[in-house]
Amino acid sequence: MKQARVPTDAEFKRLVALVGQGRHGPRNRAALMLSYLAGLRVGEIAALRWGDLVDGEGRVREQLRLSAAVTKGGHARVVFMNARLRREIELFRAGLSAAPDLKAPVLITQKRTAFSANTLCQLMRNWYDQAALNGGSSHSGRRWFITRLADAGISPKAIMMLAGHRHLSTTQRYIDVNDEMMRAAVDVL
Repeated sequence: MKQARVPTDAEFKRLVALVGQGRHGPRNRAALMLSYLAGLRVGEIAALRWGDLVDGEGRVREQLRLSAAVTKGGHARVVFMNARLRREIELFRAGLSAAPDLKAPVLITQKRTAFSANTLCQLMRNWYDQAALNGGSSHSGRRWFITRLADAGISPKAIMMLAGHRHLSTTQRYIDVNDEMMRAAVDVL
């Protein structure tokens, strides 16, 4: 089975620029960044409520807790949100016409309903098609997240926990290896 494409840095920048355009640009950019900067699965992103991302005082959380009901493996987990992702969420929220209800879905379709995982998956696939990134899918962000952590030398066990995997072998399958990474590896010697 072919895995989702992991965009290069230049392709990622092009994708972010494309996704951020138009009437739904801020929403789409937030969804993309939740995939790339937190490694969330499309179903986890679709299930998010504002209360997951924002506390009672309106501050964007540093961690979000995913319940077992929304995770693939049925195991609750904590997701850490870095400063860049928190800024993205704050920008998205600041652009809304009114402060969102904490129980409301984060992502709303044109029909003013919550996204399903399938609908969000199709939307993301469309972004990759528009950006001419063949092989890109809703899983590309998750693979990019895991690959970037591995490339930065983060402990495989930490990456496994951040990805919400139960087995290290699963995490290893997500890591994309390219010529640049192999060149850097041998340059260490």
